[in-house]
Amino acid sequence: MRAATGNIADKIRTTLLCLRHPRYLLVSFAEFILPWRGISSDRVHRSGVPNMQFRIGYELIYNLPQPTPMVLVVNVHESRAADIVTTDRLITEPFVRISQYRDIFGNACHRALAPAGRFRLTADCIINDSGLPDPTPFAAEQDSIEDLPAETLLFLLGSRYCETDLLSDTAWNLFSGTKPGYARVQAICDYVHHHITFNYQNARATRTAREAFLEQTGVCRDYAHLAIAFCRAMNIPARYCTGYLSDAGTPKPFPPGDFAAWFEAWIGGRWHLFDPRNNKPRVGRMLMARGRDAADVAITTTFGPNTLENFRVWTDEILVPMGVAN
Repeated sequence: MRAATGNIADKIRTTLLCLRHPRYLLVSFAEFILPWRGISSDRVHRSGVPNMQFRIGYELIYNLPQPTPMVLVVNVHESRAADIVTTDRLITEPFVRISQYRDIFGNACHRALAPAGRFRLTADCIINDSGLPDPTPFAAEQDSIEDLPAETLLFLLGSRYCETDLLSDTAWNLFSGTKPGYARVQAICDYVHHHITFNYQNARATRTAREAFLEQTGVCRDYAHLAIAFCRAMNIPARYCTGYLSDAGTPKPFPPGDFAAWFEAWIGGRWHLFDPRNNKPRVGRMLMARGRDAADVAITTTFGPNTLENFRVWTDEILVPMGVAN
């Protein structure tokens, strides 16, 4: 009974979050009220709930002492290709030849040989979005290991930043008493959300999940890594995600723009999104890449000395009339 009450409380909390912004009144109605009456929110979306548009992009400026090979993962994920209004084409200054390939996870990647000196990379595009908050899979159950699809098994294993072997005992001590499935993954997110204190000043590119657990500080990638490690330790496949996340529906002042990190857990026979950093459904989330952890989806990988002189990311809502952004 307690779990059922929690589900209703979560729905009400999320609906109230959406009500902070008048634009989300219909979104909240479609996502949370109508499903209780047996009506698909997708049906309502297609028949008139307002879409949203976002202007997204980035600017990275490097200073390089010598010609330097680079690998970049900077495109919107192909799963959102139909939503792109204006292309997110990578532009470099000065111009260099760029080749493309897909990595083992299906992410779009670029290769370039950056010249010595100032090197600017940028993209700017417009993308459609449903305007609906992240879905919450309250009814999803945990799959038995023997029933998991073969392609998910990789995401049960430890990886560069997610040391499942070092965190397994801790995970079972903390979460073995939770109900398997959505409730367990959400319990992990709740714990991580409160255990780590967000602090940009304490960001460190080498921090692992175990170090985040011990230090209790970090940024969004550290929240994701710790939650992923706990999920894998509890036999729940989990994979790392990076992309854009808007501030739509959240109170001002907005923090400086940055790429965001979250994760997906395999429960109920499919992948479901979880965000332990924010720990509540958000509007305007655009996936760029997925992998085992941040090592697989680094925005830029430079093979030589470099100085990052400027870093900007934007995810700005474009106000459009109802039904225009289709």
